[in-house]
Amino acid sequence: MNIENLIKDTFVAREHDAPDSDAVLAAARRRIDSRRSGLSRPFAVAAGATVLTLGAVTAVVLNRAGPAEHAQIAAPANGSQSSQAPTTTAPAAAGLKMPYSLGWLPPGSVAYRVHRVNVGFSADKPDVPLYGGEYMLTVTANNQVLEVDVQQMRMVSADRATFKSGPGQSVTINGQPGVESSVSTGPGGYELYVAHPDGGSMYVNVNAAPGSTAPAQQLVEAGRRIAENVQFPGTTTVTPRYGLRELPNGLRICAFDVEQGPSDPKMMTSYRLGTCTVQPTIFVNSGVGANVPTGAPGQPVQGHETRYVDENGYHQLWVLDAVDGVPIIIAGRVPQAELYDIANRLVLSQ
Repeated sequence: MNIENLIKDTFVAREHDAPDSDAVLAAARRRIDSRRSGLSRPFAVAAGATVLTLGAVTAVVLNRAGPAEHAQIAAPANGSQSSQAPTTTAPAAAGLKMPYSLGWLPPGSVAYRVHRVNVGFSADKPDVPLYGGEYMLTVTANNQVLEVDVQQMRMVSADRATFKSGPGQSVTINGQPGVESSVSTGPGGYELYVAHPDGGSMYVNVNAAPGSTAPAQQLVEAGRRIAENVQFPGTTTVTPRYGLRELPNGLRICAFDVEQGPSDPKMMTSYRLGTCTVQPTIFVNSGVGANVPTGAPGQPVQGHETRYVDENGYHQLWVLDAVDGVPIIIAGRVPQAELYDIANRLVLSQ
Protein backbone atom coordinates (compact mmCIF):
# COMPACT_ATOMS: atom_id res chain seq x y z
CA MET A 1 0.00 0.00 0.00
CA ASN A 2 1.49 3.34 -1.06
CA ILE A 3 1.02 5.91 1.70
CA GLU A 4 2.22 8.70 -0.60
CA ASN A 5 -0.74 8.18 -2.91
CA LEU A 6 -3.17 8.16 -0.02
CA ILE A 7 -1.82 11.42 1.34
CA LYS A 8 -1.67 13.04 -2.07
CA ASP A 9 -5.25 11.99 -2.84
CA THR A 10 -6.36 14.09 0.09
CA PHE A 11 -4.10 17.14 -0.16
CA VAL A 12 -4.11 17.39 -3.96
CA ALA A 13 -7.65 16.23 -4.72
CA ARG A 14 -8.32 19.31 -6.84
CA GLU A 15 -4.91 20.11 -8.25
CA HIS A 16 -6.46 20.94 -11.61
CA ASP A 17 -8.39 23.82 -10.09
CA ALA A 18 -5.34 25.82 -8.99
CA PRO A 19 -2.07 27.17 -10.40
CA ASP A 20 0.49 24.65 -11.57
CA SER A 21 3.08 23.52 -9.02
CA ASP A 22 5.32 20.99 -10.72
CA ALA A 23 8.43 23.06 -10.03
CA VAL A 24 7.55 23.44 -6.35
CA LEU A 25 6.98 19.71 -5.97
CA ALA A 26 10.25 18.92 -7.68
CA ALA A 27 12.17 21.22 -5.36
CA ALA A 28 10.46 19.72 -2.34
CA ARG A 29 11.39 16.20 -3.32
CA ARG A 30 15.03 17.14 -3.76
CA ARG A 31 15.26 18.69 -0.32
CA ILE A 32 12.95 16.81 2.02
CA ASP A 33 14.07 13.51 3.47
CA SER A 34 11.48 11.03 2.36
CA ARG A 35 10.22 10.06 -1.00
CA ARG A 36 6.92 9.37 0.71
CA SER A 37 6.48 12.78 2.34
CA GLY A 38 3.59 13.49 -0.03
CA LEU A 39 4.11 17.24 -0.15
CA SER A 40 1.19 18.85 -1.84
CA ARG A 41 1.35 22.10 -3.70
CA PRO A 42 1.66 25.06 -1.32
CA PHE A 43 -1.61 26.57 -0.30
CA ALA A 44 -1.91 30.08 1.02
CA VAL A 45 -4.22 32.50 2.70
CA ALA A 46 -6.22 34.93 0.60
CA ALA A 47 -5.32 38.38 1.77
CA GLY A 48 -7.20 41.01 -0.25
CA ALA A 49 -5.98 44.41 0.83
CA THR A 50 -5.99 43.29 4.46
CA VAL A 51 -2.80 41.48 5.36
CA LEU A 52 -1.58 39.05 7.97
CA THR A 53 1.85 37.63 8.63
CA LEU A 54 1.04 33.95 9.01
CA GLY A 55 4.14 31.98 10.09
CA ALA A 56 3.79 31.63 13.86
CA VAL A 57 0.32 33.18 13.93
CA THR A 58 -1.25 30.32 12.00
CA ALA A 59 0.38 27.76 14.24
CA VAL A 60 -1.17 29.45 17.25
CA VAL A 61 -4.60 29.57 15.62
CA LEU A 62 -4.49 25.90 14.68
CA ASN A 63 -3.53 24.80 18.17
CA ARG A 64 -5.67 27.09 20.29
CA ALA A 65 -7.28 24.70 22.78
CA GLY A 66 -11.03 24.76 23.26
CA PRO A 67 -12.73 23.09 26.22
CA ALA A 68 -12.78 19.72 24.46
CA GLU A 69 -9.04 19.78 23.82
CA HIS A 70 -7.90 19.87 27.43
CA ALA A 71 -8.54 16.18 28.15
CA GLN A 72 -5.13 14.68 28.84
CA ILE A 73 -4.13 11.13 27.90
CA ALA A 74 -1.03 9.57 29.39
CA ALA A 75 1.77 8.74 26.94
CA PRO A 76 2.93 5.10 26.79
CA ALA A 77 5.29 4.28 29.65
CA ASN A 78 8.97 4.16 28.74
CA GLY A 79 8.16 4.78 25.09
CA SER A 80 6.52 1.36 24.72
CA GLN A 81 3.40 0.60 22.70
CA SER A 82 0.13 1.22 24.47
CA SER A 83 -3.16 -0.50 23.80
CA GLN A 84 -4.96 1.40 26.54
CA ALA A 85 -7.91 3.45 25.32
CA PRO A 86 -8.39 6.95 26.75
CA THR A 87 -9.86 6.93 30.24
CA THR A 88 -11.70 10.21 29.75
CA THR A 89 -15.00 10.52 27.93
CA ALA A 90 -14.17 11.22 24.31
CA PRO A 91 -15.28 14.74 23.35
CA ALA A 92 -16.46 15.77 19.94
CA ALA A 93 -13.70 16.85 17.58
CA ALA A 94 -12.79 20.49 18.20
CA GLY A 95 -13.37 22.94 15.36
CA LEU A 96 -10.45 24.10 13.23
CA LYS A 97 -10.13 27.84 12.76
CA MET A 98 -9.30 29.35 9.40
CA PRO A 99 -6.89 32.31 9.56
CA TYR A 100 -9.19 34.52 7.47
CA SER A 101 -12.83 34.69 6.40
CA LEU A 102 -14.58 35.51 3.17
CA GLY A 103 -16.58 38.67 3.80
CA TRP A 104 -18.55 38.50 0.55
CA LEU A 105 -19.65 35.81 -1.88
CA PRO A 106 -21.95 35.97 -4.90
CA PRO A 107 -25.65 35.62 -4.02
CA GLY A 108 -26.90 32.05 -4.01
CA SER A 109 -26.59 28.74 -2.23
CA VAL A 110 -23.00 28.21 -1.06
CA ALA A 111 -21.50 24.72 -0.75
CA TYR A 112 -17.97 24.52 0.63
CA ARG A 113 -15.86 21.77 -0.90
CA VAL A 114 -12.49 22.47 0.73
CA HIS A 115 -11.11 24.28 3.77
CA ARG A 116 -7.34 24.04 4.09
CA VAL A 117 -4.40 25.36 5.98
CA ASN A 118 -1.28 23.90 4.44
CA VAL A 119 2.40 24.56 4.26
CA GLY A 120 4.77 25.73 1.53
CA PHE A 121 8.22 27.27 1.41
CA SER A 122 10.27 29.86 -0.41
CA ALA A 123 13.01 28.93 -2.85
CA ASP A 124 15.74 30.49 -0.72
CA LYS A 125 14.54 28.88 2.54
CA PRO A 126 12.98 25.53 1.63
CA ASP A 127 13.17 24.20 5.17
CA VAL A 128 11.29 27.14 6.71
CA PRO A 129 7.53 26.58 6.43
CA LEU A 130 5.12 29.24 5.20
CA TYR A 131 1.55 28.62 6.34
CA GLY A 132 -1.58 29.64 4.54
CA GLY A 133 -5.15 28.67 3.82
CA GLU A 134 -7.55 28.03 0.97
CA TYR A 135 -11.28 28.00 0.38
CA MET A 136 -12.90 26.14 -2.51
CA LEU A 137 -16.66 26.34 -2.92
CA THR A 138 -19.58 26.52 -5.32
CA VAL A 139 -22.36 29.11 -5.48
CA THR A 140 -25.65 28.09 -7.11
CA ALA A 141 -28.30 30.61 -8.19
CA ASN A 142 -30.98 30.45 -10.91
CA ASN A 143 -29.56 27.22 -12.38
CA GLN A 144 -26.10 28.80 -12.65
CA VAL A 145 -23.19 27.27 -10.73
CA LEU A 146 -20.00 29.23 -10.05
CA GLU A 147 -16.79 27.68 -8.74
CA VAL A 148 -14.68 29.84 -6.42
CA ASP A 149 -11.11 29.29 -5.23
CA VAL A 150 -9.43 31.77 -2.85
CA GLN A 151 -5.89 31.38 -1.57
CA GLN A 152 -2.61 33.19 -1.03
CA MET A 153 0.34 32.37 -3.24
CA ARG A 154 3.15 33.39 -0.90
CA MET A 155 5.82 32.13 -3.28
CA VAL A 156 4.42 33.83 -6.40
CA SER A 157 4.50 37.59 -6.87
CA ALA A 158 1.73 39.19 -8.90
CA ASP A 159 4.13 40.27 -11.64
CA ARG A 160 5.25 36.66 -12.14
CA ALA A 161 1.74 35.18 -12.21
CA THR A 162 0.65 32.80 -14.93
CA PHE A 163 -2.94 32.25 -16.02
CA LYS A 164 -5.00 29.42 -17.40
CA SER A 165 -7.07 31.81 -19.52
CA GLY A 166 -4.32 33.79 -21.24
CA PRO A 167 -2.27 36.96 -20.71
CA GLY A 168 -3.14 39.21 -17.78
CA GLN A 169 -3.67 42.93 -17.49
CA SER A 170 -2.92 45.33 -14.67
CA VAL A 171 -5.56 46.12 -12.06
CA THR A 172 -5.68 47.80 -8.64
CA ILE A 173 -7.64 46.25 -5.76
CA ASN A 174 -8.04 48.36 -2.62
CA GLY A 175 -4.88 50.25 -3.51
CA GLN A 176 -2.82 47.10 -4.13
CA PRO A 177 -1.40 46.37 -7.61
CA GLY A 178 -2.46 43.16 -9.28
CA VAL A 179 -2.92 41.29 -12.52
CA GLU A 180 -6.14 39.74 -13.77
CA SER A 181 -7.31 37.63 -16.70
CA SER A 182 -10.78 36.55 -17.78
CA VAL A 183 -11.92 34.38 -20.67
CA SER A 184 -15.38 33.23 -19.65
CA THR A 185 -15.39 30.37 -22.14
CA GLY A 186 -11.83 29.30 -21.29
CA PRO A 187 -10.54 26.86 -18.66
CA GLY A 188 -9.65 29.52 -16.14
CA GLY A 189 -12.65 31.84 -15.95
CA TYR A 190 -11.61 34.93 -13.97
CA GLU A 191 -8.23 34.87 -12.25
CA LEU A 192 -6.70 37.57 -10.09
CA TYR A 193 -3.33 37.92 -8.36
CA VAL A 194 -3.00 40.88 -5.99
CA ALA A 195 0.36 41.85 -4.50
CA HIS A 196 0.74 41.07 -0.81
CA PRO A 197 2.74 43.66 1.17
CA ASP A 198 4.49 40.85 3.07
CA GLY A 199 5.51 39.14 -0.17
CA GLY A 200 3.84 36.90 -2.68
CA SER A 201 0.27 37.45 -3.76
CA MET A 202 -3.36 36.67 -3.15
CA TYR A 203 -5.15 34.54 -5.75
CA VAL A 204 -8.89 34.52 -6.58
CA ASN A 205 -10.45 32.33 -9.24
CA VAL A 206 -14.14 32.48 -10.20
CA ASN A 207 -15.35 30.21 -12.97
CA ALA A 208 -18.55 28.74 -14.34
CA ALA A 209 -18.84 25.08 -13.34
CA PRO A 210 -18.93 22.46 -16.11
CA GLY A 211 -22.35 22.57 -17.75
CA SER A 212 -22.95 26.15 -16.61
CA THR A 213 -22.17 29.50 -18.22
CA ALA A 214 -21.42 33.01 -16.99
CA PRO A 215 -20.49 36.20 -18.84
CA ALA A 216 -16.96 37.46 -18.35
CA GLN A 217 -18.09 40.68 -16.65
CA GLN A 218 -20.03 38.76 -14.00
CA LEU A 219 -16.93 36.71 -13.19
CA VAL A 220 -14.73 39.82 -13.08
CA GLU A 221 -17.06 41.71 -10.75
CA ALA A 222 -17.47 38.71 -8.42
CA GLY A 223 -13.73 38.00 -8.25
CA ARG A 224 -12.78 41.59 -7.53
CA ARG A 225 -15.42 41.95 -4.83
CA ILE A 226 -14.35 38.72 -3.13
CA ALA A 227 -10.76 40.00 -3.01
CA GLU A 228 -11.86 43.36 -1.61
CA ASN A 229 -13.76 41.74 1.28
CA VAL A 230 -11.38 39.19 2.76
CA GLN A 231 -11.51 39.60 6.56
CA PHE A 232 -8.80 39.25 9.19
CA PRO A 233 -8.69 37.82 11.75
CA GLY A 234 -10.62 34.77 10.64
CA THR A 235 -13.84 33.77 12.37
CA THR A 236 -14.63 30.73 10.21
CA THR A 237 -14.50 27.41 12.07
CA VAL A 238 -14.38 24.09 10.25
CA THR A 239 -15.73 20.81 11.66
CA PRO A 240 -13.32 17.94 10.94
CA ARG A 241 -14.37 14.32 10.52
CA TYR A 242 -12.17 13.42 13.47
CA GLY A 243 -9.88 15.38 15.76
CA LEU A 244 -6.78 15.28 17.93
CA ARG A 245 -6.38 15.98 21.62
CA GLU A 246 -3.35 17.77 23.02
CA LEU A 247 -0.30 16.26 21.34
CA PRO A 248 2.89 14.89 22.96
CA ASN A 249 6.54 15.94 22.74
CA GLY A 250 5.95 19.49 21.56
CA LEU A 251 4.00 18.42 18.47
CA ARG A 252 1.40 20.78 17.03
CA ILE A 253 -1.17 20.71 14.29
CA CYS A 254 0.67 22.67 11.61
CA ALA A 255 -1.74 22.15 8.72
CA PHE A 256 -5.07 20.54 7.95
CA ASP A 257 -7.27 19.63 5.02
CA VAL A 258 -11.04 19.20 5.35
CA GLU A 259 -12.70 18.48 2.05
CA GLN A 260 -15.64 16.80 0.37
CA GLY A 261 -14.78 13.36 -0.96
CA PRO A 262 -15.63 12.51 -4.56
CA SER A 263 -18.27 9.96 -3.56
CA ASP A 264 -18.63 10.46 0.20
CA PRO A 265 -21.01 13.10 1.60
CA LYS A 266 -18.86 13.40 4.74
CA MET A 267 -15.73 15.54 4.83
CA MET A 268 -12.36 13.82 4.58
CA THR A 269 -9.81 15.15 7.04
CA SER A 270 -6.02 15.14 7.12
CA TYR A 271 -3.47 16.75 9.43
CA ARG A 272 0.24 17.51 9.28
CA LEU A 273 2.03 17.50 12.63
CA GLY A 274 5.37 18.86 13.75
CA THR A 275 6.95 21.74 15.64
CA CYS A 276 5.69 24.16 12.94
CA THR A 277 9.09 25.92 12.88
CA VAL A 278 10.47 23.37 10.40
CA GLN A 279 8.58 21.39 7.78
CA PRO A 280 6.06 19.13 9.60
CA THR A 281 6.89 15.47 9.15
CA ILE A 282 4.00 13.41 10.56
CA PHE A 283 0.85 12.81 8.53
CA VAL A 284 -2.55 11.83 9.93
CA ASN A 285 -4.89 10.94 7.11
CA SER A 286 -8.34 9.42 6.75
CA GLY A 287 -8.11 6.54 4.31
CA VAL A 288 -10.23 5.65 1.34
CA GLY A 289 -12.88 2.98 1.76
CA ALA A 290 -12.15 0.01 3.97
CA ASN A 291 -8.76 -0.76 2.46
CA VAL A 292 -6.52 -2.75 4.77
CA PRO A 293 -2.74 -2.84 4.24
CA THR A 294 -0.71 -6.02 4.22
CA GLY A 295 1.15 -4.98 7.36
CA ALA A 296 1.43 -6.88 10.61
CA PRO A 297 -1.42 -6.69 13.16
CA GLY A 298 -0.58 -4.13 15.83
CA GLN A 299 -1.81 -3.28 19.29
CA PRO A 300 -5.50 -2.23 19.50
CA VAL A 301 -6.14 1.51 19.68
CA GLN A 302 -9.30 2.79 21.34
CA GLY A 303 -10.96 -0.57 20.67
CA HIS A 304 -9.96 -0.64 17.00
CA GLU A 305 -7.71 -3.17 15.31
CA THR A 306 -4.51 -1.81 13.80
CA ARG A 307 -1.95 -2.68 11.17
CA TYR A 308 1.68 -1.60 11.25
CA VAL A 309 3.88 -1.13 8.19
CA ASP A 310 7.59 -0.27 8.12
CA GLU A 311 8.86 0.74 4.68
CA ASN A 312 12.57 1.31 5.12
CA GLY A 313 12.09 3.43 8.22
CA TYR A 314 8.92 5.16 7.08
CA HIS A 315 6.43 3.90 9.66
CA GLN A 316 2.68 3.65 9.14
CA LEU A 317 0.08 2.83 11.76
CA TRP A 318 -3.40 2.05 10.40
CA VAL A 319 -6.31 2.35 12.84
CA LEU A 320 -8.97 0.25 11.14
CA ASP A 321 -12.65 1.17 10.88
CA ALA A 322 -11.85 4.37 12.76
CA VAL A 323 -14.50 6.72 11.34
CA ASP A 324 -17.54 5.53 9.38
CA GLY A 325 -15.84 2.38 8.19
CA VAL A 326 -12.64 3.98 6.92
CA PRO A 327 -9.18 3.74 8.50
CA ILE A 328 -7.00 6.55 9.83
CA ILE A 329 -3.33 6.33 8.88
CA ILE A 330 -0.60 7.93 11.00
CA ALA A 331 2.75 7.98 9.21
CA GLY A 332 6.22 9.42 9.45
CA ARG A 333 9.90 8.73 10.07
CA VAL A 334 9.36 8.58 13.82
CA PRO A 335 9.49 5.73 16.36
CA GLN A 336 6.60 3.29 16.41
CA ALA A 337 5.74 4.29 19.98
CA GLU A 338 5.14 7.90 18.86
CA LEU A 339 2.60 6.75 16.28
CA TYR A 340 0.72 4.81 18.96
CA ASP A 341 0.83 7.81 21.28
CA ILE A 342 -0.76 10.00 18.61
CA ALA A 343 -3.31 7.30 17.76
CA ASN A 344 -4.48 7.18 21.35
CA ARG A 345 -5.15 10.94 21.16
CA LEU A 346 -7.48 10.70 18.18
CA VAL A 347 -10.99 12.03 18.78
CA LEU A 348 -13.20 9.62 16.89
CA SER A 349 -16.63 10.52 18.26
CA GLN A 350 -18.96 12.85 16.38
